[in-house]
Amino acid sequence: MVRALIPAGRWPGHRTPAPGRTLPEVWAGRWAARPDAPVLIDGWEGTRRVDAATLGARTAAVATALAERGVAPGDRVLWCARATLPSIEALLGVLRSGAVLVPVSPSATGPEIDHVVADAGPVLALCDRERPDAFSAGPVVMGVDELAAAAAAAAARTAPGACPIRRPGDDALIVYTSGTTGKPKGAVHTHASLLAGTAALLTAWDWAPEDRLVLCLPLFHVHGLCAGLFGTLAAGASAVVFDRFDEGAVLGAAPSGTMFFGVPTMYHRLAATGEATALARLRLCVSGSAPLAPDLWHRLAADGVVVLERYGMTETLLTLSNPLAGERRPGSVGLPLPGVEAAVDDADDSGIGELLVRGAPLCRGYWGRNDVVSGDWFATGDLVSVARDGYVTIRGRRTELIITGGHNVYPAEVEAVLSRHPGVIEVAVVGAPSAEWGESVVAYVVGDPDLDSLHELAAAELAPFKCPRQVRLIDALPRNALGKVVRGDLR
Repeated sequence: MVRALIPAGRWPGHRTPAPGRTLPEVWAGRWAARPDAPVLIDGWEGTRRVDAATLGARTAAVATALAERGVAPGDRVLWCARATLPSIEALLGVLRSGAVLVPVSPSATGPEIDHVVADAGPVLALCDRERPDAFSAGPVVMGVDELAAAAAAAAARTAPGACPIRRPGDDALIVYTSGTTGKPKGAVHTHASLLAGTAALLTAWDWAPEDRLVLCLPLFHVHGLCAGLFGTLAAGASAVVFDRFDEGAVLGAAPSGTMFFGVPTMYHRLAATGEATALARLRLCVSGSAPLAPDLWHRLAADGVVVLERYGMTETLLTLSNPLAGERRPGSVGLPLPGVEAAVDDADDSGIGELLVRGAPLCRGYWGRNDVVSGDWFATGDLVSVARDGYVTIRGRRTELIITGGHNVYPAEVEAVLSRHPGVIEVAVVGAPSAEWGESVVAYVVGDPDLDSLHELAAAELAPFKCPRQVRLIDALPRNALGKVVRGDLR
């Protein structure tokens, strides 16, 4: 096994969280320092705001209400809701109570929810709507509004700073993997890993109390929850919160914000409006959770929006990022973040190998399983190449590698070429079983390209074994809730 370390990134930022051993302690310190500062703003109704003092008091009261209902530190509490101000207060109150937060997509099906319930064993489920299709056995189910009313009643019985004290090594969050392969597993993050993950972003992106994030990402995964919401609170900053993505709403909120985090599908739709120049007013636009096509990156850059791509996983939080002040390289996810080490394992003759990472932001392991992640190299399953100056480029998932006639084909390389055709809106490349070749290269294309010119483009820029043997036109690529293409549905 040959392992090559990736050079560490250089991060000139100096921002760090306020003193505290856990994120709830850090947040409490931030709220006490600037009690009148707005923290959460309703994106649909801007006059609805929650200032720091109010957020501190309400989340402490939620913690009291949970304790009065028998929720003890270390218990798991499932949270299944849209991102609204009341649901966020409930989410934060769970963490302040010392319980372990288990976020689940509000669009999850009954069987998907029941899988999480059976695996994590939550004592309570918080939902923003009735779910007769789920929870046939398991936790008590409580509405977000019901908890808010209980918290309001408990406010008078809540002493300032009375929330249970948790240790850095205690479990804080269980996030279930997106499940593109097999049943989702629960990645367990401790208070220490969450704090390390947010501290890295504050330093790398120079996140300041004056910043305001336009937040429309869902909060059931680490991009929106740990990077977006937790990062905002650790920085002492504020967020304009939307419970769903809407192009017009995001563009309308841009003038009052300084940052936007999105996934490539969002940036594609924003660019399609012809008004993406509004995002140029923001000091930082971040893309992640799936690769951003270089062609789209250049289109946005022409409008003054120089997107910063980063890389992370449920198990690792964010681990790589393009620099804030240096070159933001299209097609690359940048360099290791502060506190993170990265390496390439067993690279082939082209320099492509599996990305390994380790560091304080990694989860401790998977719930109910004996495997340990933190402290050791974590095999991401992503194949990467590394430029001479250390910039990392994702070449695809290890499980997505196509082997045709003994040759390795990386889908991302083929997709990057095909996506430059003017008739291609989106493309995903997969391997299909072939008696002759083992696998053959098949491209699924959204759009209406001239197929002859598409094949000519591929032949001009790709070796013959990399060129798609079939091109199939479809209306849309199958995606999961985070916008990742579910390639298994195409095979």
